[in-house]
Order: sequence, then structure tokens, then C-alpha cells
Amino acid sequence: MSRITNEAMAKAIVATRAMGLQEKEPLADEIFRVQPNLLASLLGLPRLGVALQKVEFALDILLVCFLAMKASGRVWPLITEDEQGRQMQRLAGIIRFGADLGTVMQERSMQQYIADHPEKILLAYVMTETSKWMASISQEESDKYVLLAVLNLVNCIAFAARPPQKNKPPVARKTGRS
Repeated sequence: MSRITNEAMAKAIVATRAMGLQEKEPLADEIFRVQPNLLASLLGLPRLGVALQKVEFALDILLVCFLAMKASGRVWPLITEDEQGRQMQRLAGIIRFGADLGTVMQERSMQQYIADHPEKILLAYVMTETSKWMASISQEESDKYVLLAVLNLVNCIAFAARPPQKNKPPVARKTGRS
């Protein structure tokens, strides 16, 4: 079940879009205090050859994600570097799996990924914004790092302090015999 509601997401989007640089700076400081690893994962993008304008896109995504987390009314645990690494490995595995499938199966796999994602609203926002961003830029090889970083943000937030899913035992059915 999603912890970030439509209302929380809408508040975060509206608030972030209304912010200028002066309002974003204190929010970035708050993120540094509360979720420093999420911020650090984006601030390292220039070392991978990502232009600063493209890092700005990723930072704007983080601002919306963070405000949505706050608007959810929940206390979020610190997302550690280890958790980021686990989620990146998971994401890379999903991408590798999809790359080996035919077009129809890739589509089904993507639908399954979205259907099973614990934060569908956040994922939908990030995927929509990323798609618009990709259509508006001159694409470069280093853009893949931005894509991976923002998708990893979503997964880190989605899976933060969630209990592992257990397989439910099969439900006994009545056969009509006594």
C-alpha cells in the first residue's frame, strides 16, 4: 500500500514548482540533515560526466520526493548508502531481465513492475517528469546516470523500512465433501 497519497504528491509538486532558488536552498539543507545519502547520490552525478543543468533536474525530482515524504505525515527512516546500493542492484537486475525479453514481454514486465510497486503515485510522477525531460534535452550518454539516480530515489523511498513481503499460505477451499 502506498504511503504517499495523491494529496501529498500534489502538495509537493505545487510547492516545489512555486519555489525559487532562495526557497529551494533551505529545503536542500533540510534534506542534507534528514536524508543526506539521497542528496549525495545526486551531487555525485557531475563526476560521472553529467552536466550541471541535468543534475538540476534530478535535484528538482528529489525536492518533490522529499516534500511528498513530509506531506505523507509518516516518519521516514534514514536511507543509508547500503540501502541505496541494494536498490540500485535490484534496479539493474530488473533492467537486465527486461533487456533479454522480446518487445511484448518487455511491456508486460514493465506493467508488472508498475503494478507491484509500493509507491505507484511517486513512480508515476517521476517516470512522467523523466519522460518529458528526456524529450526536451539534447540526449547524451551520461543521461543514463540521471535516469538511474532518479529511479533509485523512488525505489529507496518506496522500500524504506517496509517489512519484507511474506508469501501468504494458500487458503483452504471447501470441496463440498464431508
